[in-house]
Amino acid sequence: MKIQVITLFPEMFEGVLGSSMLWKAADRGIADYSFINLRDFGLGPRKTVDDTPYGGGDGMLLKPDPVVAAIEQARQNDPDALVLLPTPRGKTYKQSDAKEIAAAGQQGRGLIIVSPRYEGYDERITQWVDRQYSIGNYVLTGGELPAMILIDSVVRLLPGVLGGETSAEIESFQDDDENIEFPQYTRPEDFRGLKVPEVLLTGHHGEIAKWRAKNAHKAGPA
Repeated sequence: MKIQVITLFPEMFEGVLGSSMLWKAADRGIADYSFINLRDFGLGPRKTVDDTPYGGGDGMLLKPDPVVAAIEQARQNDPDALVLLPTPRGKTYKQSDAKEIAAAGQQGRGLIIVSPRYEGYDERITQWVDRQYSIGNYVLTGGELPAMILIDSVVRLLPGVLGGETSAEIESFQDDDENIEFPQYTRPEDFRGLKVPEVLLTGHHGEIAKWRAKNAHKAGPA
């Protein structure tokens, strides 16, 4: 799956995409990451990518010209790719979205992720975007971290990335149902007086399945 990221800070991605399962996906040829530096499309001798907003207000906005030029460059590399924009104004991102995008990736469709910066972006760039997603009701300094979340959530679902065949199936938030995965335990059986539930030691798969179903929770406030 070809994944292109448009960003002013491509170096932010090195540690995340170069480690663990995301590195393994690239090493196995399952995912291919590349970066388009938005500064390369900046205007004038200073390569300007931002400007003050019409109507006044604090902060700076990404100009439409550099962003759209970067998207068009990415489109030349992968004409059928989905263009994603992480933004507080987008649809809340859910597991079903990750599964749908991963399925499209298995069919050869890549991703172009735009990482906004500053106070925001000129709204007109959304005409070149296929989907807008919000990863939660809070504010970050830029779109790089949301882009990493989108990449991680999709790539881990591609066949051959996770170890077990059902690793991506028995998880929290499957089908957006708000269920949290059941508690899990490993050795030692007794850790400082805290013991593994007896049923998990029996080897009785039916009883274990019942215990797990009973002890899965619904997501909610802490």
